[in-house]
Amino acid sequence: MKGDGQVSGGPRIGRAEATLRAMTPADLGTVLELERALFGDEGWSRQMLEGELAAQPRSRYYLVADDHGVLAGYAGLLVAGAQADVLTLAVAADRWGQGTGSALLEALLAEAARRGCAEIFLEVRTDNTRAQRLYRRYGFSQIGIRRGYYQPSGADALVMRRDVGEAAR
Repeated sequence: MKGDGQVSGGPRIGRAEATLRAMTPADLGTVLELERALFGDEGWSRQMLEGELAAQPRSRYYLVADDHGVLAGYAGLLVAGAQADVLTLAVAADRWGQGTGSALLEALLAEAARRGCAEIFLEVRTDNTRAQRLYRRYGFSQIGIRRGYYQPSGADALVMRRDVGEAAR
């Protein structure tokens, strides 16, 4: 990754040789397919994603893990003052365990630091233990629960936080 926060032509990750790059509107069709596959009815809509991309780079930062044109994953960050929020992080099921999620999270953490954030928050489903392990490995700790956060299922979310400067554990 370049020091200016850009990741185009960035690091290769995992066994699949994916490269991190900025998400563009051209990626939305594939991102939406992955949203539906991973999150079902709780996935974001095209309109939501278009709105998020429209806020780049002012307050948003979205990446994809691109393996020679195949989308292996994506992630998004909201920055407001000294606080950042991981808005989404998704990895194609056939890429789990290959380092894609770690690489995407590391890129979000680096961007939060580059933008001067002091702390970073996220929500994760209480039943998503795989993602919780990833976040804990990177120093996030649980600070609360949001009851009925995910809709339409009504699933609860763990609220997690870490200091941006904190090293991974």
